[in-house]
Amino acid sequence: MAKDTTGKGEAAAPEAKGNGEAPTLNILAQYIKDLSFENPGAPKSLGPREKAPEININVNVNANPLSESEFDVVLTMNAQAKSGDAVVFNVELTYGGVFRVANFPQEHMLPLLFIECPRMLFPFARQIVADATRNGGFPPLLIDPIDFAQMFQQRMAEENTKAQVSNNVN
Repeated sequence: MAKDTTGKGEAAAPEAKGNGEAPTLNILAQYIKDLSFENPGAPKSLGPREKAPEININVNVNANPLSESEFDVVLTMNAQAKSGDAVVFNVELTYGGVFRVANFPQEHMLPLLFIECPRMLFPFARQIVADATRNGGFPPLLIDPIDFAQMFQQRMAEENTKAQVSNNVN
């Protein structure tokens, strides 16, 4: 349990190494950059089905610096439902957030931007996808929680492998 050091009944935040100021992470803005919903077989696709369509979901995270302390983190989600070869629906969402990051050690920046920031954006993006599919005439598509730490570790492993391959070629 944190010790009350502020005198206001609040626990003091841990201090960052170096300048003595506490690390902070703030969401300055959240936005839909792109949203697309396609229902190519409507209205026939809205009828009863013998079996549920196969749904393929892809998620990607990118981060770009806007300034020394502000970053644009973008969560891209694509979900396509197919019945046989026919596309039942396709939803694509690019959802972003502008984050202010201060007083974090440099070695924590990539995990912060690729794990913590998308974790904060995900519930909002998930709701947008659910609303789009429901408004398209289907049951809401509720995407399961995503392990962004595992995604980050997998991405770092892939990049390390690519770097090793390119070093061996050169």
